[in-house]
Amino acid sequence: MKSLELFAGAGGLGMGLHGAGFHPAGVIERDADCCETIRENKKSGAIAMRNWKLVDSDVREVNFTAFADKLDLVSGGPPCQPFSLGGKHRAHEDSRDMFPQAVRAVREIRPSAFIFENVKGLTRESFANYFEYIRLQLKHPELIARNDETWPDHYARLERYETSNRREGLHYRVITQVLNAADYGVPQKRYRVFFVGFRDDLGIEWNFPKPTHSREALLWDQSSKGTYWDRNRVSKSSRFYAMRDAQLDSDLLFAPPTQPWKTVRDAISDLPHPETSKTATSLFTSHKFQPGARIYPGHTGSPLDEPAKALKAGVHGVPGGENMLVNSNGSVRYFSVREAARLQTFPDDFLFTGSWSETMRQLGNAVPVDLARVVGASVLDQLNSSRRIGRLQ
Repeated sequence: MKSLELFAGAGGLGMGLHGAGFHPAGVIERDADCCETIRENKKSGAIAMRNWKLVDSDVREVNFTAFADKLDLVSGGPPCQPFSLGGKHRAHEDSRDMFPQAVRAVREIRPSAFIFENVKGLTRESFANYFEYIRLQLKHPELIARNDETWPDHYARLERYETSNRREGLHYRVITQVLNAADYGVPQKRYRVFFVGFRDDLGIEWNFPKPTHSREALLWDQSSKGTYWDRNRVSKSSRFYAMRDAQLDSDLLFAPPTQPWKTVRDAISDLPHPETSKTATSLFTSHKFQPGARIYPGHTGSPLDEPAKALKAGVHGVPGGENMLVNSNGSVRYFSVREAARLQTFPDDFLFTGSWSETMRQLGNAVPVDLARVVGASVLDQLNSSRRIGRLQ
């Protein structure tokens, strides 16, 4: 099925949706470094990107009417700085808020479905009204704000329309949910809020995919009943019990039905040490040692035997302590770019351009590829079902 990717970044969401079965008619991104990363992967023949039609442009300057009624999906991650817990919390007052452009794309294209994602911070209580305002705009994209209308006034008008019985024109069934990437097999505790909508006339009923992995299953696997330590060939003296407690064995009487959360060790244990191995950079691209890691208040790094903390882009281009690994002996070091890419489930042949800090910025802003694939596959299945019964042409 055909799609359009907005705010593509380094391509995590787009790659995951490609893996699910969507093929973009266009990929829009204005950041020069992200565009260069996409171009390098197109040149290298990366399966997911080699046929991407990159539009190096500001979304605000793109006319979407050429795609009207021709696409199955519109997707993207509107810039999230206004809503990040580490940002300035300006929300609708921040010129970087690109949700109005996402709504415009939906209005002009009229896709069968859309998938937009953002940081968990958007769901904060202080943003509750604006979050609902975004949802109602996506639900009724043709109810446009008037020139002299503030966003609260437009929000009030949308609420009145929502409670009325009128349903003419273009409308979507929209549901939202915060997903933890670790619950879907990503070796990282990364929370993202997803907005998924289906065009109302399709009559589609849908729910978010159920989690396939869990903390409880990892605890079981790391207990005396599981195989985690033996599978990873970790001696008893080197085992790191960050997730265990004294009552673990008695608390978990049966193996959970889910799979264990994947840990940092699961993700990177087959990679050579970036500092001490002479073959690290020759065998794996972007696997160089970055000096200067240290622990300080609020930045303590990721334990080896848990899913990683969420990778951060860094407000000033230099990532914080969440981009560090804490070894079993308590020492710390920065993740290499390749290790961070593993934590975001990018394939090993994926190329990144720019300095270490710039590349980590791209990774810190990315959607885990595997999380995008899981959500995308569920949406695609529903669209295919609708097509089979004749609702979708």
